[in-house]
Amino acid sequence: MVRVALGQVNTTVGDLAGNVAAMTEWASRATDLGADVVCFPELAITGYPPEDLVLRPAFVDDNLAALGDLAARTAGGCAVLVGFVDRSERGLHNAAALLRGGTVHARYHKVKLPNYGVFDERRTFAPGDAPCTVRLGSSALGLSVCEDAWQPGPPFDTYARERVPVVLNINGSPYHRRKVSERYEICRDRARETGAWIVYVNAVGGQDELVFDGGSMVVSPSGELVHRARMFEEDLLVVEIREGGSVAEDRPQWPEGPEEVYRALELGLGDYVGKNGFAEVVLGLSGGIDSALVATIAADALGPAAVRAFTMPSPFTSRESLEDAEEIARRLGVRLDEIRIDEVFAAYRRALAEAFRGTPEGVAEENLQARIRGNLLMAVSNKFGSLCLATGNKSEYAVGYATLYGDMAGGFAPIKDVPKTLVYELARWRNGLDDRPPIPQRVLDKPPSAELRPNQRDTDSLPPYEELDPIVEAFVEEDRSPEEIAAQGFDPALVDRVIAMIDRAEYKRRQAPPGDKITPKAFGRDRRVPITNRYRRNATG
Repeated sequence: MVRVALGQVNTTVGDLAGNVAAMTEWASRATDLGADVVCFPELAITGYPPEDLVLRPAFVDDNLAALGDLAARTAGGCAVLVGFVDRSERGLHNAAALLRGGTVHARYHKVKLPNYGVFDERRTFAPGDAPCTVRLGSSALGLSVCEDAWQPGPPFDTYARERVPVVLNINGSPYHRRKVSERYEICRDRARETGAWIVYVNAVGGQDELVFDGGSMVVSPSGELVHRARMFEEDLLVVEIREGGSVAEDRPQWPEGPEEVYRALELGLGDYVGKNGFAEVVLGLSGGIDSALVATIAADALGPAAVRAFTMPSPFTSRESLEDAEEIARRLGVRLDEIRIDEVFAAYRRALAEAFRGTPEGVAEENLQARIRGNLLMAVSNKFGSLCLATGNKSEYAVGYATLYGDMAGGFAPIKDVPKTLVYELARWRNGLDDRPPIPQRVLDKPPSAELRPNQRDTDSLPPYEELDPIVEAFVEEDRSPEEIAAQGFDPALVDRVIAMIDRAEYKRRQAPPGDKITPKAFGRDRRVPITNRYRRNATG
């Protein structure tokens, strides 16, 4: 019937010429492999998501010119299906174009516009209202874009009625844990409803907080997942769909569990650094589990030579933490320097002595140490043009157990959406890859501590993470009420305490750097809660 190439390509938002050049090369490869059509992801011309760039008329004009350029440059090869921004009398459209023979052979406008989570397409795009069927090889092909497939109805109802045998669905579907199974389920449902082969092509790569994991797939009319592209890397998968079956080159199984999350974090950090023009990163390496994991991800994503770490001991830093930091750096092969903050800390205290007179020492003095460290790291970043990585995790950001302008300082926070319990899972998984694991066992075993006062432990201020993280997940990611959370077996007083901490910390989170999204609801563009907010509901009544 038809030979389809799934072009799982890593584009960059705004790099119209670079995106066109990459897709021209991929289309040539697909042609050499005998494809009738190569499918590229949603809005691949502009990169996804272009957000408010589409509100600039010049950007839309340039994207249309880039579409014409891609058509001309692929004129002698197979057909090309590609996402772009179209313009009509109804407004702007998230669109797909079929390029053939040097011209735009067909246009399709996305019918269903998502307006939840990280998506707000109704703000910028007008919906389409018509299906689009084209003919290639000896088959009719239906066109669709991402959200069109997530619910029954148009355009798939038309394709079912007309018995279109193959439906192409191009996507910019960002990653979160266990989302692969959701995508397969929607493809399975559309396949069974239409009796068609579903060719699902997804983007891959990092874009700000979003990670696109690839995982393109082909699902048979019976709902079976028969072919899959790789995850977390570019891939060109050619599938020959014919009466009664299909043929494609084998691909490895998709990663699961901690490996899946780690690969997302690695890809997201690598692309954020590379696409924004940084040559190296800098971070504080305390000897604790969070900075150890961030340093390991950075070394894997960028190479050890692009990672520079600092220990910044204060009077409360243990000898063991310094030894652990040195050992982590040695195992990773990253540069480690020391800047003691004792004298700077003392100078701050002298400067504040009069202003603080008559008050007991407490959190303000403790946080001075974190702010000094953040200031020093940002100075190094500023001096050498490196990107400063913040090392806080989701549990800390959730309850405000992080210092503004201190450990929250930086340009990117790789594990910002990773709960503390998952931090440990990821560290153990990564350690299991090597005979010589990068993170010493002592780092995994010791109780977590900010080391801002003698004998400090995180549990002095927080419930154990094994109790905290499920409450954060239920309240933040699942929007459960306090009563519902308590009904799951949690102490109502503890639930109220944690939720109050989450609510109070909203102003801090607004000032945090971006970080990779790996859960269904991350802080930031996923969750928009007012800072000034007096609504309260308690589990204790």
